[in-house]
Amino acid sequence: MTLRERLLADLTTALKTKDTARLEALRMVKAALQKQEIEVQHQLDDAEVMALLSTLIKQRREAAESFAKGGRADLAAREQAELELLESYLPAAVSADELESIVTAVIAETGASSPKDIGRVMKAVMARLAGRRADGKAVNDLVRAKLSA
Repeated sequence: MTLRERLLADLTTALKTKDTARLEALRMVKAALQKQEIEVQHQLDDAEVMALLSTLIKQRREAAESFAKGGRADLAAREQAELELLESYLPAAVSADELESIVTAVIAETGASSPKDIGRVMKAVMARLAGRRADGKAVNDLVRAKLSA
């Protein structure tokens, strides 16, 4: 069963069990899937669905932070619940230790030594992390810290 099929099956289950919070989140995912499929004019494969989910997760994280800063704890909690639901469909995130070892290895392999090399290192690190879940901002921060030191 593909990730897309699993999402749609879970949507049907949420509809039957009247799980409104889950249903709303999965309907939002379905709408985003359909929109993306119309844009690319083919059915999305698992990698494309994972990329779409990562984008939706980032949007939920940013919205939750904004609501929390604005004093709307109720809306922040709702966004956080959607975020956790979406994360359950993705593989486990890369650990901080593993990420640091990958960045260190790539810096050594590319011979990067200054902040000017951030782009080259980021490209290689993200290529190694393909198919795995890692926060791009965290990767970038780590690369910047290692190259600035």
